[in-house]
Amino acid sequence: MRSIGELARASGLTVSALRFYDRSGVLIPAFVDPVTGYRWYTDEQVAPARLVAGLRRVGMPLAEITAAVRHRREPAVIGRLLDGHLRRLEAGLADARRELSRVRTLLDPEEPMTTRLALSPADLAAAVDAVRFAVGDDPDLPMLAGVLFDVADDGLRLVATDRHRLAVARSDGAPVGPPVRALAPVTFVDEVRALLESAAGGTPQAHLTVTGSTVTVSVGDRSASAAGLPYDFPDYGRLLRDASSGAPTRRVPVDVPALRETLADGRAPVVVREHGGVRHEVTALGLDDQGELRILGDDDLAVDEPGLLRVGVNREYLLEALAAGGRGQLVLELDGPITPLAIRRPDDEDAFSILMPIRL
Repeated sequence: MRSIGELARASGLTVSALRFYDRSGVLIPAFVDPVTGYRWYTDEQVAPARLVAGLRRVGMPLAEITAAVRHRREPAVIGRLLDGHLRRLEAGLADARRELSRVRTLLDPEEPMTTRLALSPADLAAAVDAVRFAVGDDPDLPMLAGVLFDVADDGLRLVATDRHRLAVARSDGAPVGPPVRALAPVTFVDEVRALLESAAGGTPQAHLTVTGSTVTVSVGDRSASAAGLPYDFPDYGRLLRDASSGAPTRRVPVDVPALRETLADGRAPVVVREHGGVRHEVTALGLDDQGELRILGDDDLAVDEPGLLRVGVNREYLLEALAAGGRGQLVLELDGPITPLAIRRPDDEDAFSILMPIRL
């Protein structure tokens, strides 16, 4: 048996940390003296304690440390936990770089920093099309009335959300200058889309420039420019990290034209639900015995089947997301009635839409 001090020295954890992990149920002593309350541990508990110490040093959340200790002899589970945490760390570092760049600009407003990025006009147009439908129009939420231009080391991400849905699309490129974010007004985004349309097939590159709060897109000898909106866009990265923390229950490939036709021509069942005094047409999605996508009606929902996977989303929002996602095949990620529905392109995991669920 090892005393708590001996285990602390062997593992790299402090005595107070070991007491905390005892109370949390992560590392429970093999024996606690009923008179003195002193904790004793076995040699077999040294390796789990060292695992906890390592995960603690890299900032892994307590719930995931607990899962890692519980599944430490299951390499696949541990691998998923480590990969998920690494993605969070990388995303957090990218966020910190962008924020520090913004702080530098605030400290030296006389010399705004400039970031430039060359992009494929076709890719940029596709990215605009993929997110434009999700721009908000609520006057009480002006921070949602535009498209976020998020320039990172691997290129440009466009992001839009109205709280009920979120869309993210990418355009690859190598930026010159620091990572930067700018919230572009939707009128500018529409102007850029028209500019890209007029140059289709004739110009090899589009150029994005962000100087201070000003965003400019130029194609050939034509350009569009606008001052960014003076609002903080929601932390979409946090939602993405939460969504990627666990694998979805089902990934279902769907043929977009066929599904859109089924939804639009009245053949598919429509469920009506009321929210805030307003009636909405809801599409309820489930799976059949073969794992194929199935559109459910009220009769299907009335059947209480334990474990039946089903999720409801606004019908019009679903149609718009399918239209924005492309003309070929998409993948729907279903994970239960209270989890957002993710719609992804199979050839680009970073281009997707998220629709908030409606309670069935």
